[in-house]
Amino acid sequence: MIIRLFVAWLAMTPLLALGDIVIGSWNIQHLGWDNNKRFDKVAHVASHFDFLAIQELMNEAALERLKQEVEEITGESWSSMASHALGRSTYREHYAFLWRDSAVEYDSGAVIFIDHRDMFAREPYSAKFRSLRTGQEFAAATVHITYGRRIGDRLPEIEALADYWQWLDKVYPDTPRLILGDFNLRPEHPGWEPVRELGVIPAITQRATTLGLADGRYANLYDNIWKISGSLDVTERGIVRFPELFGIGHERARDVVSDHAPVYLTLGSATLELTAFDGSLHDLAEASVLCIDINATEADLLTDLPHVGPARAEAIEAGRPWQSLQDLSRIRGISPGRVDEIQASGLLCN
Repeated sequence: MIIRLFVAWLAMTPLLALGDIVIGSWNIQHLGWDNNKRFDKVAHVASHFDFLAIQELMNEAALERLKQEVEEITGESWSSMASHALGRSTYREHYAFLWRDSAVEYDSGAVIFIDHRDMFAREPYSAKFRSLRTGQEFAAATVHITYGRRIGDRLPEIEALADYWQWLDKVYPDTPRLILGDFNLRPEHPGWEPVRELGVIPAITQRATTLGLADGRYANLYDNIWKISGSLDVTERGIVRFPELFGIGHERARDVVSDHAPVYLTLGSATLELTAFDGSLHDLAEASVLCIDINATEADLLTDLPHVGPARAEAIEAGRPWQSLQDLSRIRGISPGRVDEIQASGLLCN
């Protein structure tokens, strides 16, 4: 009798419960202003994630409305939390986290960064969470780097993220960390060097996340998720091209949803399957691991390159940043001829 009950329970358990979680980050342009925002469309996109970091939340009432819309779509219970309003001027934003109760739970330590140097216009917000599917703990921090008038205005905050990363290590010891947000700077910019020196790398290394004015065109890779290589079992990562989910152009998408596309990564056996607004399945996630970047790609993916096993992958990671591909010949066992074979493999980013 017990065995029959156990088998019946397994039959009723969703297959997803055997996997892990999908983590996303999204700048939802001015969520909460009186700006004709289509909350049903925003909620449809958000419902694809198990955990979502949100930037540009303008008031907490909008977060509660979004949570209710997502619950209606999914038929599940969701939770959320938000920072207080942050900003140096009359323009202020909240940060927020939204998560599926069946997949993720809040653990502890929700806190605004104590920015004694006053480097951030909007101090990062973080908390510790746990996957209910595997027990994996992770600390999630979210930030919206100031845009300013020029790139130079953004660099002090980017550089300050190196100190912030180390602060997170003290607040959440022995816990994998993620910094999710809108950084207003492409991940290959030299301004990221203080962060990269700590071994922190971006999940997304190609394509773009900001919606261009022309349909189907994306302008800048500003949104990202930064992490230590190997600290989490990341199996997929990418960008969600949400306008195609609704069959609308970029002008309309920017007006009623957002001018930024969300980014995501999956842990363990979780996968992202996008559904259009009519409920049909679509392959509209722009996978970012379409090529290998010797200065950014995780070591376990570097082994896809010819003549690169685990030891050489670790050597590549340890030697970053590489000024040119030919410099890999300094690694024992990678001759100039093998470098040529790596280049000819077609696996490298341009």
